[in-house]
Amino acid sequence: MTISVGDRLPDATFITKGPDGLRKITTGELCSGKRVVLFAVPGAFTSTCTNTHVPGYIDEFDTIVKKGVDTIAVVSVNDVSVMAAWAKSTGAERILHLADGNAEFTKAVGLDQDRSDAGMGIRSVRYSMIIDDGVVTALNIDDAIGQVTSSGAARILEQL
Repeated sequence: MTISVGDRLPDATFITKGPDGLRKITTGELCSGKRVVLFAVPGAFTSTCTNTHVPGYIDEFDTIVKKGVDTIAVVSVNDVSVMAAWAKSTGAERILHLADGNAEFTKAVGLDQDRSDAGMGIRSVRYSMIIDDGVVTALNIDDAIGQVTSSGAARILEQL
């Protein structure tokens, strides 16, 4: 079942890499008492994710934060090293990059897709959400593969 507006995020653990090395972060730690913009991509370094989706959040980072957002995070079914390299290569280090290497969070929110036909295995659907203290208050899911139609930073700004 796909997560919906009004639902609480399920318990899950991500891995991220920062200046102090690898760190596990739970959904509780990420969201408790905070307003979070979380967006998901099918894969780090893929063309649409790198050239369209992430740049919107880089460009609008300060504007989103000024609207009362504590954290902007991106999640992908990739390992932590890939996510860290992708953050560096895109200049998106201010965005928290969350590795969901086994797709546990992605499956728990019901936003997984089987991309085995493209050699990618289980991946995330492209989406964005606003989370207030662990509860989803806005959810935007892109239907078309390879397009950012409703999950980009512009849509999030409209909803904040």
